Amino acid sequence: MAVEYFDPRTIATPVYDALSELRTQNNTDQSRLKEQKSQAVELYTYLSTWGMMRLKAEEKALSQEGKKQVVKKFFQCLETLSKVGDLANNTGLDVIKKLDVDEYLGLTGLGLALAQEFSFWANAIYHDIKGEE
Repeated sequence: MAVEYFDPRTIATPVYDALSELRTQNNTDQSRLKEQKSQAVELYTYLSTWGMMRLKAEEKALSQEGKKQVVKKFFQCLETLSKVGDLANNTGLDVIKKLDVDEYLGLTGLGLALAQEFSFWANAIYHDIKGEE
């Protein structure tokens, strides 16, 4: 019988990759970088206050492209880690809505841990970006 170990990099690595990719894509647009940093830092507070369904709905309502990019990356990372399909696409809200209570609470717990990683890595990757925080 093989023993499985939890590797803490399982959560950190996709977040680091996602934020690094966004940073590289928008490296000359300071306004967008500020939006990305601020959204990544605020994810945990938003998710713990308003919940997963509202965060997914917020993805469509956000008018600032930098903030929207971070929320999309968050749900892509969550889909990969949770193995709950279609979270990151346009039907993600319906997927979340149809989860049973245990699945929803488990996904929210994983989402909170993921949001903490976004906050940490935002400060590291966007260390030189000041302002909208």
